[in-house]
Amino acid sequence: MIVIMRIGCSQDDISRVTNRIVDAGLRVYMPNGVERTVIGVVGQSFPGLRDALESLPGVDQVIPVARPYQLASREFHPEDTIIDVGGVTIGGREVVIMAGPCAVESDEQLMLTAQAVKAAGANVLRGGAFKPRTSPYEFRGLGERGLRILAEVGGEVGMPVVTEVMCPDDVDLVSQYADILQIGSRNMQNFVLLDEVGRTRKPILLKRGLSSNIQEWLLAAEYVLVQGNEKVILCERGIRTFENYARNTMDINAIPIVEKVSHLPVIADPSHATGKWYLVPPLALAAVAAGADGLLVEVHPNPDLALADGPQSLTFDNFRLLMSQLLPVVEARNRKLAISGVRVNP
Repeated sequence: MIVIMRIGCSQDDISRVTNRIVDAGLRVYMPNGVERTVIGVVGQSFPGLRDALESLPGVDQVIPVARPYQLASREFHPEDTIIDVGGVTIGGREVVIMAGPCAVESDEQLMLTAQAVKAAGANVLRGGAFKPRTSPYEFRGLGERGLRILAEVGGEVGMPVVTEVMCPDDVDLVSQYADILQIGSRNMQNFVLLDEVGRTRKPILLKRGLSSNIQEWLLAAEYVLVQGNEKVILCERGIRTFENYARNTMDINAIPIVEKVSHLPVIADPSHATGKWYLVPPLALAAVAAGADGLLVEVHPNPDLALADGPQSLTFDNFRLLMSQLLPVVEARNRKLAISGVRVNP
């Protein structure tokens, strides 16, 4: 429910409402940036609470929230959430590019990639230290050594870093090195992990589950938000369908749908969505045209020798080409491409 207070109501009126909500065993949420005092009721309400709140002095009206996710909805939070990560803003007018290898393999590999993607205009460095793999025989990451390399390279080139955390016990460790904590698609409904990252104040990049619908995705975000962490970035990365030509099916329409029903920023991962490098550029352009606030793109110095997901990784030249192709699409959306390095001419 949302309690809308009358214009000119007193602080005592507001306190009476919030105290009544807390006494009912529910939480209070008060969004910033609204013209009138609005109080959100977080939790499972009960019959009679609406009438009780409407009868209190200073209350104009009480509106039920139609959606099962509350904190993630625009009803609770009408204005867009903008997240600052080391000077990079996600969710505003600028389209943010996160790029780097699927997995951190060595100091040299990551440094070469970081320098290349920054020079092309990327804003955030991505790289996996812990890798969830379908087969236990595949490369599963360098662990803490990979985190150290990621943090050192990111610091040297001046880019915030994003990497995946896979289990609750690793949250503190990964938080020491990463600027953004990624929740992978396989862990979207790992509710213990969502609770744990929600207790941090790190930005959380939440990927959509392999076979999850949009409501389930937003309810996963709700787990993070309800713990007090409002810095959630949603990531569309393709879903599993009957089609098997590409790795997954990129759900482009999820981007404008989420932007309509939620205030959270949403980015797209065309690399995992397609699994084929030559499909990454057209899907990246389509995602930005649909309104994505950013992209998560895999780039590798030599994709043929990559230890993880080489077939979907762009070479440095292909990434530079993609960045130049993005410029007119971004401008057509009346947005700006956030450039951290040297702007590439089309």
